[in-house]
Amino acid sequence: MTHLEPPGRLDRPVDGRLDHILGDASAEITLVEYGSYVCSHCRAANEEIARVRSHLGDRLRYVFRHLPIPGSEIARRAAELAESAHSNEEFWKVHMRLMTRSAQLTEEDITVVTREIGLENEEPQQADVVAEKAKTRIDADIRSAQASGVRFTPTFFINDRRYDGPWDESSLTDAMLGRLGHRMQSAALDFAAWGPSAGVLLLLATIVAVLLSNLRVGDEFERLMHENVGFLIGTEAFGMSLRHWINDGLLTVFFLVVGLEIKREMTVGRLATTATAILPIAAAIGGMLAPALTYWLLIPSGPWEHGWGIPMATDTAFAVAIIAMMGRRVPVELRIFLTAAAIVDDIGSIAIVALFYSEELNLLYTAASVALGLLLWFFNRAHVYRVSMYLLLGVTLWACVYASGFHASLAGIVLALLIPTRPPANLRALIGQADTIIAAEAQRGDVLRRGPSLPALRALDAIHDRIESPADRLLRYAGTRSSYLILPLFALANAGVEITPAVWSGHELLMLAIVAGLFVGKPVGIMAACAIAVRLGITTKPEAYSWQQLLGAAALAGIGFTMSLFIAGQAFTETTDFAAAKIAVFLASILSAMAGALLLLTAGKHSTNRAAAIGDKAIKATSWTMGSNSPGPREKHRTAIGRTRKRRWRSLGAKLGKAVDEARHEGCDRIQALLQGEMPGVEEVQLRIGQIGQVGAGTGFHEKRVVAPPEDLGG
Repeated sequence: MTHLEPPGRLDRPVDGRLDHILGDASAEITLVEYGSYVCSHCRAANEEIARVRSHLGDRLRYVFRHLPIPGSEIARRAAELAESAHSNEEFWKVHMRLMTRSAQLTEEDITVVTREIGLENEEPQQADVVAEKAKTRIDADIRSAQASGVRFTPTFFINDRRYDGPWDESSLTDAMLGRLGHRMQSAALDFAAWGPSAGVLLLLATIVAVLLSNLRVGDEFERLMHENVGFLIGTEAFGMSLRHWINDGLLTVFFLVVGLEIKREMTVGRLATTATAILPIAAAIGGMLAPALTYWLLIPSGPWEHGWGIPMATDTAFAVAIIAMMGRRVPVELRIFLTAAAIVDDIGSIAIVALFYSEELNLLYTAASVALGLLLWFFNRAHVYRVSMYLLLGVTLWACVYASGFHASLAGIVLALLIPTRPPANLRALIGQADTIIAAEAQRGDVLRRGPSLPALRALDAIHDRIESPADRLLRYAGTRSSYLILPLFALANAGVEITPAVWSGHELLMLAIVAGLFVGKPVGIMAACAIAVRLGITTKPEAYSWQQLLGAAALAGIGFTMSLFIAGQAFTETTDFAAAKIAVFLASILSAMAGALLLLTAGKHSTNRAAAIGDKAIKATSWTMGSNSPGPREKHRTAIGRTRKRRWRSLGAKLGKAVDEARHEGCDRIQALLQGEMPGVEEVQLRIGQIGQVGAGTGFHEKRVVAPPEDLGG
């Protein structure tokens, strides 16, 4: 599942004509701070910045940009006072005085500093010019902060990249010097923030698996996958092959993530209301029934008849990766539709595995699984919020489900549905509590030598735990590991296929049924279900995307891959049958990806031309009006004016269409963040609790630190 993140880069490069720079212009490291003189955290962080500047010397240049706390008159006046300085040197003197004259900025500080720089003696006309210049510069800094994704003060950028780590001297220095640990972390975050990253990693793992299977090392790799791994307790032993540990063990975490995402979407997400859920639900149902029916019509009774579940699945990672690579050419609403449909598709795939691809059941272990499920439900109802308790019971549940005959990965779904959520936290109260604890700790004489006390650390841990529900926390931690570790390992262990004539021979009908189900049945089923639902008046298609764009998304849903390979492994025991099914899934996924991308690209071009159509309609209307009211003797002059206006109308129409499209994308980004149920301000509180402890004294909950407009925070 993708999450929208604010931009992590500085929107406006440092410019000596617009910015106040402290340090050599040729310095290799640039630190930009968006701050406010009223913010106690900015004042505390100012001491750390001074230490860092002293440590790095000429290698660092420091830039301060204004972001006055909204609603604070004194914060705005302090920023205007600093900008009223007559030179860059005088600005930094005023800056340091405002930051350090008192523990908290007061009216007296403003008065004293105003007197020190001689603003009281300026002529009224000159004072007005200086004030207007200061206001313009501060407004430019505020716009820059919003464009750069700044949501609270202080926010730092190191060499144009936002820094989200602690504000203490050691952490800032490590980040600025680009030490190995920080570089590795930054590279990982950059890759994860790239939309297609999960799909690209999955594709690379698939290519490696296919290459290994067709090289000399293929036999060695296959033997490795069959190596037995387990443990021994007394006389009792438990073990599975390495491939089974991946398919039955690690893939349970993937199903846990899927279950958590389903739970979130059905409670606070895109499937929470009837209006937003009907169209993707109808699409998913049609997209499951039509491929299964296509397969059933082509495959006669025999050993292959159990493979009808293979073409029913959709691989979200690949589909979303292709859409992400197209950027703004694909409407955000279409991404929401495809993701929601994939969630419903996952529910269907899970049900199919549970009902039709399980082994002979062991009633004793089945009863034990039910008992553990009831115990998890009791903990949920009793408001037990310790994630460790649920994970411990989840491992036991996995063992019982595995022994019962059901596929072990179903334990992940059950665990996901029974892990509790919590009502939203009072973030303002949590910030105040954290500020109070840190301020009290800062008064202790030995805090710098021994660190915070154990009670303070426990209290901060409790605050951190309250910010997120157990379900949200587990999804945040397990989601990335599922996308970037477990699924690539699954592809590496299962996607390998030795391409030989024996695989093709005698399996043509099987491969045709799978390819037809995914490449033809999927889009036909999705489009038919959507058209029927719209025609019956059950729901409406959003105006943001056309039917051709919907067809493109439906074609992308034919990328089966992960779940298709998983079901194929359950359906076919013969090696050659499984290999043929793999090749068919690969072919269908490639064809679906190409068709979907082509449909979306051509649809994007058609939608771009809508602006010109708007201009043409305006031209006709204008020409008719001019023709009916213009006097006859001016016909030639009128024709020239008409041509000029025609060009202007076309230009205006194109600009209008582009502006509407951009506004719609921006608005839908915010709507999608709301629909995903992201708690406004959670990231800010998490960062504040982690960072506030690094700056020590000077804390106190006096002002609102979150500086983004309410609509930017999902409110």
